[in-house]
Formats: sequence, C-alpha cells, structure tokens
Amino acid sequence: MRVAIAGAGAVGRSIARELITNGHEVLLIDKNASAIKPERVPDAEWLLADCCEMSSLEEARLDRCDVLISATGDDKANLVASLLAKTEFAVPRTVGRVNHPNNEWLFSEAWGVDVNVSTPRIMSALVEEAVTVGDLVRLFTFRQGQANLAEMTLPADSPYVGKPSGLIPLPDNCALVTILRDGQVYVPSPEQPVESGDELLFVVPTEQEDELERLLAPSTHGG
Repeated sequence: MRVAIAGAGAVGRSIARELITNGHEVLLIDKNASAIKPERVPDAEWLLADCCEMSSLEEARLDRCDVLISATGDDKANLVASLLAKTEFAVPRTVGRVNHPNNEWLFSEAWGVDVNVSTPRIMSALVEEAVTVGDLVRLFTFRQGQANLAEMTLPADSPYVGKPSGLIPLPDNCALVTILRDGQVYVPSPEQPVESGDELLFVVPTEQEDELERLLAPSTHGG
C-alpha cells in the first residue's frame, strides 16, 4: 500500500515509521524546509511542497496513493488536503487529524475525510481508560458517527473471562478487531479466549455501545 502523509512533524514521522515497519510505502510532504529531515525516517520518500496546492499534490503523484493521512498541526490545511485528495485525485482512503475539538464536526465526508482522528479526544480517552476498567472508551469515529473504534479493558468479573472470543454474543454490526495483552497484539480467532485485563478493540455502531458495555461488564453497567 502506498501512503502519503501531509505533515512531516513528530506526528507524521511517527505514523510513517509505523507504516514502513508494516511493509507500506510512505511519502512525507511538508511545506517547511526545516521539517524535511530524511535522516529521521530514511526509508520514506520526502517532498518539500504545500499539501494545499494542486501542483504540489500532482508532483506527489497522489493519484497513485491508496491513502492520504493529513497530519499537520493546522486543521484548515488538513481539511483542504483531504478534500483535494478525494475530489481531484480519487484517493480511496483519507484520514484527517483534528487538532482543535471545536473543528471536529467539519471532518466529515463532505470535506473528503473518511476517518477523523481527534488528538485531544484520544488523549483524554487514554487517560480515562487508565482508570476505568470495564468502561467502553471511544477512540475515534468512522463515517460521520455511524461507527466507532472503541476500547475496553476486560474486568475480572466479566462473564466472558476465559471463554473463546467467538462465543461472545456481540451486538449487531459489532466486531472485535484486536486483543492487546501483555504488550502483544493479537488478531482474534473465534477459538482464542479473552482474559481479565485484556484490552479489547471493537468497531461498534454508536447506538450499540451501551449494549456492548452491559454485555462485557454487567456488574458495572447493570446488565
């Protein structure tokens, strides 16, 4: 997969390293010469250009990219880059970084954003998660709020501790996508049991979040 990242600051570089480790091709784009530091991510391609200008995106050959991640510190730039990527270059997938919570409503399909990632929301969610075992914590929203990526640390008194994940009667259109355990990432198979303290990541519709909480942590949520 070929991924273009608009914004070569700390956030963009961190994303690039992770994607490269996972075998993807990455192009980092930034309009500030001071941000162009190929030695920081030597396996990435680098381009000194403005992600809000058509000529720059043409130079980046955005039409050959599978994903654009708009990761600058400027919400306006992230919106414009996402919109151009989607409407002018038909990039299949766009991800937009939201820097200011008041702007989150703008990061929608109307502006060419498939997935918005709110840095303040994730930070607050992770703080909340650290002290609330058994609560479902929303990390970010897909598709204008129709579905969310949410996390729960499975409590010791959950009725599903020790049981295969495939036996959990999840709500409609809800999927367990990842299990984090002892620093390891597992893609769950139906036979794999879930354990107390596992961090479970779900894709879940907004209207099913309460049901999922009650299912997995009934003693906390009155299931």
